[in-house]
Amino acid sequence: MSLAAEAPATMVVVQIGGEADLLRVRSTLRAEAHHAGLGLTATTKLVTAGSELARNISRYAVHGQGTVRIERTAADGRQGVRAEFSDAGPGIADLDDAMRDGFSTVGSLGLGLPGSRRLVDDFSIDTGPGRGTTVVITQWNR
Repeated sequence: MSLAAEAPATMVVVQIGGEADLLRVRSTLRAEAHHAGLGLTATTKLVTAGSELARNISRYAVHGQGTVRIERTAADGRQGVRAEFSDAGPGIADLDDAMRDGFSTVGSLGLGLPGSRRLVDDFSIDTGPGRGTTVVITQWNR
C-alpha cells in the first residue's frame, strides 16, 4: 500500500547573497536531515550536493543571489529532505553539456551539477537562457 505524500513539518527558506550564506545552507540541510532520520552517509551526500548547488548560485546568478527552500517530506512510508535551489540568473544555455562530467565554462573540474545529481536520490533541473535555474534535490532515509 502506498502512502500519500504528507505535508512537510517545516519549510526553511535561506536567501543566498554570497559565499557567506553557504554555511547557513549546509547547517540547515544537516539539521533537516537529522530531523528526517537520515543516516550519516545520506546526510553527507545531501549536504555536499546542496553546498555545490548553493555555490553555483553564489558564482553564476545575477549578483550571486538566489533562494533555497528546504523541507522535510514523506512518501511511501519514507522520510526525506527536499531542497529547491532557484535563481533569476542567466540560465544554462546547453544543459546537456552542463550535465556532462568535465564540462566547464570557467575552467573548473566540471563536476558540480553531474556530481550533485549522482549524490542524491532525486534530482531535477529547469533552466534556459535568460530565465534562471531551479534545481530540486531529494534525499530519502533508508
